Amino acid sequence: MPKIIFIEPKAPNLHIFSRYPLPRLGPVILGTMMKERGWEVDVIVEEFRKVDFEAVASADLVGISTITSTAPRAYALADRIHEMGIPVIMGGPHVTFLADEALEHADFVIRGEAEETLMSFVDAWERGEGYADIPNLSYRKNGDRIHNPFRPMTKDLDEIPIPDFSLMRLSKHGIGGFKTIPVQTSRGCPYDCSFCSVTSMFGRKYRFRSTENIMEELRRYNNRKNIVFFYDDNFAADRRRARDLLEAMIREGLKFTWTTQVRADVAKDPELVALMKRAGCRALFIGFESVNPESLKAMKKKQTVEEITEAIKIFRKNRIGIHGMFVLGFDDDDWKTVKRTVRFAKKTRLNSTQFMILTPLPGSAFFDRIRKENRIQFQDWSLYDAHHVVFRPARLSLFDLQRAQIFSHKKFYSIKESVKKLFERKWFDVAIAAYARKLNRTWKKKNEAYLRVVRLLKAKRGPNLSIDYREEVILDR
Repeated sequence: MPKIIFIEPKAPNLHIFSRYPLPRLGPVILGTMMKERGWEVDVIVEEFRKVDFEAVASADLVGISTITSTAPRAYALADRIHEMGIPVIMGGPHVTFLADEALEHADFVIRGEAEETLMSFVDAWERGEGYADIPNLSYRKNGDRIHNPFRPMTKDLDEIPIPDFSLMRLSKHGIGGFKTIPVQTSRGCPYDCSFCSVTSMFGRKYRFRSTENIMEELRRYNNRKNIVFFYDDNFAADRRRARDLLEAMIREGLKFTWTTQVRADVAKDPELVALMKRAGCRALFIGFESVNPESLKAMKKKQTVEEITEAIKIFRKNRIGIHGMFVLGFDDDDWKTVKRTVRFAKKTRLNSTQFMILTPLPGSAFFDRIRKENRIQFQDWSLYDAHHVVFRPARLSLFDLQRAQIFSHKKFYSIKESVKKLFERKWFDVAIAAYARKLNRTWKKKNEAYLRVVRLLKAKRGPNLSIDYREEVILDR
């Protein structure tokens, strides 16, 4: 029986969800498809278990999925496995947009959605045929890099199998007896925010699974100890389909609670928000991005500060927790807008927040613009995690933008704010705040070299110089 191993590399740095890792669904879905066609399959998510290279040596193929921040680790794994004589296939958002770079390390790259392409690739591999007719595939031939044309994106998401998480071979998963399970019900986003690469990866056409297909999966997780996280980039992008699904969940009487990502504009339909609560919604992850009107316009967010404020009131009324996500570093941002953002987050009593640093991710319009303007400062992909400044901001220095993120988390998760929530008996929020304070301290300690370099850049360097921060540390000793 042929064997394939899928690997999801570990994130290189600490982030707010380091303690609560979730597997990405791509490797698990692809592993499920390979299992169904008779292959032996193992899915290794490094956040949960280490790569056993002795076990890898028995594989016929290895697939590695990567986002931008995990690309260096993915390339290191690919190099080592390639040296073992095992063909390596890479996929994921990063290599979709930088396939030539990936081919320096992998034998094959699947760009974009991988399900149909992988099946076509394995058909050709099993028969010993060529790869010229396989859409979305990149590979090397006679020293040349070949990039086959893209195929249309999968129209019927019901054709994609329900992921078999047993392939991850986890002996223990979850915290406090609770287990968080990722479920994806849709792909694509009708919006086109300039800093986001989702539309380049999955398109602006919003595609979703049928209610019946989703319910078949959700019944598997019908336990009070489970928390379902809907992985959708915008769960309520199509409100009619969201309503159909929520009503089905209510009729079924599902026992688990759930969370998901939405835009603030879902609150324009208060009945839908109330339905979400009735269906078991515990909290929402909402990309508010900014409370600076100019920044919202520049990023093409298509929402206003007034809409954000009203949305928070409606979520509060329905007793749905809010994890607010803000992005710092747009060209119209300065220290005044940073402080205004923190005041807004505190005043509106958000349960938790993430203050992320604007990051030029490959595949986004923002990446193309910043690269063209020669504003990239760090080329190390492991820093592209929204927790490190990697480009030169317009109104802040690199060091000041980094300080702005640290300052924002420190102010929002301060002891003073925690005491307020303690009196309100928001025990979970208090626990999250304690975790966030500890994470902030640990992050600064682990990133001393990086912070030292951004200070040096502010003091010594010209504005257009692109460097490797690790080299700078060595030179300055």
